[in-house]
Amino acid sequence: MHRRDLFAGAAALAAAPLAPATALPAPSGTLRVGMTAGDIPLTTGQPNQGAEGNRFLGITLYDPLVAWDLSRSDRAATLKPGLAERWTVDDATRKVWTFNLRPGVRFHDGSSFDANAVAWNLAKLLDRDAPHFDRQQAAQAGLYVSNIARWQVRDARTIEIETRTPDAVFPYNMANVFYSSPARYAEVGNNWDRFAERPSGTGPYIGDRFVPRQRLEALRNGEYWDPARRPQHERLVLLPIPDSLTRVSALLSNQVDFIEAPPPDAAARIRAAGHSVVTNAYPHIWCHQLSFMPDSPFRDLRVRQAANMAIDRAAMVGLLGGLALPAKGQVNEGHPWFGRPTVDLSYDPARARRLLAEAGFGPNNRVKTKFIIAPSGSGQMQPLPMNELLQQNYREVGIDLEFEVMDWEALRGRRRAGAAAPENRGLHAINNSWAFWDPDIGLLGPSISKPAGGSGFNWGEFSDARADELGRRARQTFDPAAQDAILAELHGHLVDQAMWIWVVHDVNPRGLSRRLSNFTQAQSWYQDLTPIRVA
Repeated sequence: MHRRDLFAGAAALAAAPLAPATALPAPSGTLRVGMTAGDIPLTTGQPNQGAEGNRFLGITLYDPLVAWDLSRSDRAATLKPGLAERWTVDDATRKVWTFNLRPGVRFHDGSSFDANAVAWNLAKLLDRDAPHFDRQQAAQAGLYVSNIARWQVRDARTIEIETRTPDAVFPYNMANVFYSSPARYAEVGNNWDRFAERPSGTGPYIGDRFVPRQRLEALRNGEYWDPARRPQHERLVLLPIPDSLTRVSALLSNQVDFIEAPPPDAAARIRAAGHSVVTNAYPHIWCHQLSFMPDSPFRDLRVRQAANMAIDRAAMVGLLGGLALPAKGQVNEGHPWFGRPTVDLSYDPARARRLLAEAGFGPNNRVKTKFIIAPSGSGQMQPLPMNELLQQNYREVGIDLEFEVMDWEALRGRRRAGAAAPENRGLHAINNSWAFWDPDIGLLGPSISKPAGGSGFNWGEFSDARADELGRRARQTFDPAAQDAILAELHGHLVDQAMWIWVVHDVNPRGLSRRLSNFTQAQSWYQDLTPIRVA
């Protein structure tokens, strides 16, 4: 993922002007989306349900200061100005960021978006003494705002945010923080539950009807501040459908128009019905994050390497109908951060058995382990059959694997709690697929130890002195090319250390009704629904 200068030159990344209105048909129709989530994501501003929540509630009803450019399919998504027109970091401390806000933006309730609204939203996430502090939203945003020390409004269009430590990847974190209307919050009696029923953001859709666990309906925001993202349909309906076969049935029976993650063996049926299945490369790894607690067998490097070498990734790709790529690490080979690992973790069951034997395991002393998994969820692909194949692979080399199965949002709660939490005792890995769209989420957060300033992304408490040092250098390197070189060195080291179990990279399949046109599948976990036209 090649990155541009994110600082002084940010304004140059603005989206291209919209074509003349006469070139497009008038927006019409309803876009009905079948999500993999089991519930509607939080509607108060900072969604839950992982990146799927951000995809369907974060960048639809709301906006971040720094946005993703999702307009192209031929390259990895890059950052662009959102509610902030530009941003800079001071040269002296590299900790004070200045965001210059876009003029004329209004919330859906008509109130103005300004620097005071940004400060109010930061307080709802970080200031526990603020009357509008919201624990639910704070839990969802915690990993993105944890390095924020303080903020200051300079004027209506300018806010300064100071980080605790120099952090060159801070703009990426700001792409995951969304802004709710202070006026609407006051209007509903300073109550977040009531706000959830009448959400108000600045986004391209306006919340209209919300039924928990059933549906959310939103209307086109014809006054949206970015003309290029004014929806090309009148209404958006979000439906939670966690079962993959049910999603396919809903598409084939014309109950929905757009589904996430159809099962591979359903692709032919979808196409035979005249619909389409679209795919694209994107920064995603289906993996198992390992525990390094005292009772975990994965504290031994040989066991971690064996657990990777036992996986028949070609068979896994076959199980997925070819809709995946075998993984050789956290990021895909050819990525600027891949580096030069010295250990090949490819399928080698004989070597896996030898490594386990060296670690003291054998036919009469098999590895006993238990993983947390979910039946569906954002980016989880087809977790039940995939984990069953993994279990079979492990059985053949001497690893007896059990599962604790739970709802996706419950699994995310277990991930946020960390491997050391009492509820995770005796569990040695969590099957939470991961993204590497930015350095912090992809590599730094998962690998930097807590004593070295690591975040909650390091579920299993992996601790490695070299990883800590490389992570520190990456965070303090503001030149993108130099930072890429450090990240590549870090990734090579993490592969050699077999930090996690890496299985396959997803190609992000989606099923689209023949009624739809003009969807661009970005190389990103996020997708922009606004250009879609409904026949």
